[in-house]
Amino acid sequence: MSFKLDQFTAESAQMGTVEPKERLRQLASFSDSIEVDSNIPIKRYYRSGLEMVRMASVYMQEGNLEGAYILYMRFMTLFLEKVINHPEYKTVPVDLKQQNQQKLKEVLPVAEKLKAKLSEKYSKEYNQFLEEKKREEKKRRDMKEKLKKTSVASPSYPEPTAPSSILVDADMLDRVLYPNDFPTDPNRSSGTGLLLPDKNLAIKPTYDRTLKPSPTSVLAGSLRPVIIPTETMVKFLQLASRNTLNNVETCGILAGKLAHNKFSITHIIVPKQKGTADSCTTMNEEEIFNFQDQKNLITLGWIHTHPSQTAFLSSVDLHTHCSYQIMLEEAIAIVCSPKYNETGFFCLTPSYGLDYISQCRLSGFHPHPKDPPLFMEALHITLEDKVPIEVVDLR
Repeated sequence: MSFKLDQFTAESAQMGTVEPKERLRQLASFSDSIEVDSNIPIKRYYRSGLEMVRMASVYMQEGNLEGAYILYMRFMTLFLEKVINHPEYKTVPVDLKQQNQQKLKEVLPVAEKLKAKLSEKYSKEYNQFLEEKKREEKKRRDMKEKLKKTSVASPSYPEPTAPSSILVDADMLDRVLYPNDFPTDPNRSSGTGLLLPDKNLAIKPTYDRTLKPSPTSVLAGSLRPVIIPTETMVKFLQLASRNTLNNVETCGILAGKLAHNKFSITHIIVPKQKGTADSCTTMNEEEIFNFQDQKNLITLGWIHTHPSQTAFLSSVDLHTHCSYQIMLEEAIAIVCSPKYNETGFFCLTPSYGLDYISQCRLSGFHPHPKDPPLFMEALHITLEDKVPIEVVDLR
């Protein structure tokens, strides 16, 4: 259940017709939908929580009150109610829990102030809607009276030499169906940026071929754009060249910033790792987290090489990327194939692949169905030539 901010913002403009308390209730419902997946390491949730707060702060600075409020509410719901159900909860280091508790103390009063501001904003918009509704109703009444007077003043019989006049039946206006003044849909859903699995999903989600993801539907969806500097791949391949010559994979973490509802990749963080011809395992993740905290960075995905294969996502890659995309629906996987001079920008298909992989309990290399597709080209990315990228090699 993701918070689709673009979709929500567009709908919010139409929601001045909804009572303020109901609008706030709908905002709160977005945070209640969070569930914790026991297969995702609990530390990943704690890291994701910090990134929720970072993104919420950006939305606050940019005046996006709804986006900030939902992220703060999701953060509180996750760490006050849901994370305690994770089987690894008792293993969380004391310092990490203390850091999290401090964030909760900071976020709570901010969320309360945001709620008050939103309530005031929604009340004003609702009152404006009621005033406009009264004006529209008065216009209809005036028009109805005018038409009645016109019909009374008209002659009973047409002139012999003139065509018959078409008299308007004023009562017909009472039978005209006007659009619903309160367009609410109980099934309407909006998803922030952070994507967490729903335990109510079936083991194998049903698939309707007519709903197969298409470039148009995904591109027109609500994923926030991800800006990728063109130098990202060039610099990463240079860094990985020695491993590539030895037929060993290299991987790195993509991190960056959020601004004006767009993500920009600013750093490639290369952690300590062990690689083979078809796999790469990272180590000392705390070093990555510490660097991101220092730079206030958000995790936006990962990048790795296929030294002797084409650019695609293997079964192991699919599971690796799932842990990124569950936390942030815009997360991408970049695969560089120097042998075949290919670069792939991938994500799990939102209507099938993400759910399927998140519920697959197999490990290592194993077969997955190819139809419907589990991954696709990421269509929410933009390559920029003049944007810098910094490489941080922690090996």
